[in-house]
Amino acid sequence: MTREELLQRISIDPNICFGKACIRGTRIWVALIIEHLASGMSEAEILAEYPQLDPQDIQAALAYAAELTRERILPTAVGT
Repeated sequence: MTREELLQRISIDPNICFGKACIRGTRIWVALIIEHLASGMSEAEILAEYPQLDPQDIQAALAYAAELTRERILPTAVGT
């Protein structure tokens, strides 16, 4: 899938989950998927926990997160 196709899997609706980015057709936040990946959860574990997702949804969450990092810089601890 192209980046554009992946990003079409993301939905932002002010009436669903307070406007947080979700996987289209679900109430599963993109941030939740990214947090699970960051904590070391595997794609297979995420898919088992949320059977309504498919692998492309996880790729879409990563693509969305990548787009966000192009726009914001968050301070991190340097040299630790």
